[in-house]
Amino acid sequence: MSFMWNVVYVIIALVVVKISQWLWQWSNPNSKGSGKLPPGSMGFPIVGETFEFFRSSGLLEIPPFFQKRMLRYGPLFRTNILGSRTVISTDADVIYEIFRQENQSFIQSYPDIFVKVLGKDNVFFKTGDIHRHIKHATMHLIGSEGLKRKMIGFMNQTTREHLRWKATQGAFNLRHAASNLIVSYITPQMISNLKPETQEKLIDHFKTFNIEWFQSPFALATWKTVYKVLRARKEAVKIITEALEKRKDSIEKQGDFLDTLLEEMKKEGSIFYKESIVSLLLNIGFVSRDSTSYATALTVNFISKNPRVLTELKREHEAIVQKRDDKEPGLGWDEYKNCMPFTRMVIYESLRLANLGTIIFRKAVKDVEVKGKLVGKDLQSPGSKTLMVFGGGARQCIGSDLARLHLAVFIHHFVTTYDFSVVQECEICRVPFPFFTKDLVINISPKSPS
Repeated sequence: MSFMWNVVYVIIALVVVKISQWLWQWSNPNSKGSGKLPPGSMGFPIVGETFEFFRSSGLLEIPPFFQKRMLRYGPLFRTNILGSRTVISTDADVIYEIFRQENQSFIQSYPDIFVKVLGKDNVFFKTGDIHRHIKHATMHLIGSEGLKRKMIGFMNQTTREHLRWKATQGAFNLRHAASNLIVSYITPQMISNLKPETQEKLIDHFKTFNIEWFQSPFALATWKTVYKVLRARKEAVKIITEALEKRKDSIEKQGDFLDTLLEEMKKEGSIFYKESIVSLLLNIGFVSRDSTSYATALTVNFISKNPRVLTELKREHEAIVQKRDDKEPGLGWDEYKNCMPFTRMVIYESLRLANLGTIIFRKAVKDVEVKGKLVGKDLQSPGSKTLMVFGGGARQCIGSDLARLHLAVFIHHFVTTYDFSVVQECEICRVPFPFFTKDLVINISPKSPS
């Protein structure tokens, strides 16, 4: 009997030693290699410091998670977020170096929960040559030439119609209205021959497929939202796949983005196949709507609090209208590029203050030394830099031109045609991305003829 108890004690002792060794290695990752990792803490096993990372702060404040660690460890520190060992940089030079070594020492990477929600085969997770081909194809739709050739006209028309309708509806949530507006002009440009009822269903799925669930990943309501997002993604994929199959069997060309992608798929050595085309269309609809609707509401919020800015915007855009022979068609490409310097500054400053891309995720594919510290292979490396509103490096946001044009067109129609009043001021926090705890609600009414 005593022999059996001795065996049990030995087993318990070995388990305790093994757990202690694991906890030591977790808290002291430097012990695994010769390089010196940045200072910091791994937090609790598995969850790390995730809870503190998601603690809310004011929109224009440095989040407490970053502030506390920057004061204690400096601009480069290690941590653990969402189960991933991570090195965080708030140093502009280090971030620039990470972007400079894009696809060499660092590749884009996201936490596992992003991959599960967006899909492991999502085209936005591709790197290297595949990403370059995807970016080149996407420029046909939302690059400068695509915007100039087709999008700006449709954007003007849709914006004018949406604002005219909203002026008859009383008070409305601006972020939701902007979301409806964006998917209403982007969806027909991607797939132009959907039946009206099918297009409405796809637009509804795009609106449900959002990133708001990421604001508080441990709340029960979050996982209910994730379920809705996954269901919307599944239904949107079904609609897009059916449209693709019908188009493949048709000899009639529609001249939309789906036609462009099918032509790309036919080329020898093409990286496109059915699933990748569906994924790209899905994600353009989702990403363009989610971030740009936030930017629209934040821009109007900033304008509403600065009457002198609003006055100067009205002066600039009314001057544009007065120079036209035809007062109706909306903002032209040359006007957008050459006649609105103040508006461009307002857009840039609004995007800078909003800082929608607070965190940019990269993963080291080999050991990299920066400023005497080791960013080890497979370590995540989120960067935070105020002025990089569209990221940087080889993976700079491909929707940046679309977002800026949307804001310019929206402001043009908004300030030249309507007066507005704020019914409910918005409240925004950062967790760590901007999150509306209370949405901006406004009233608009047509301007009286002067």
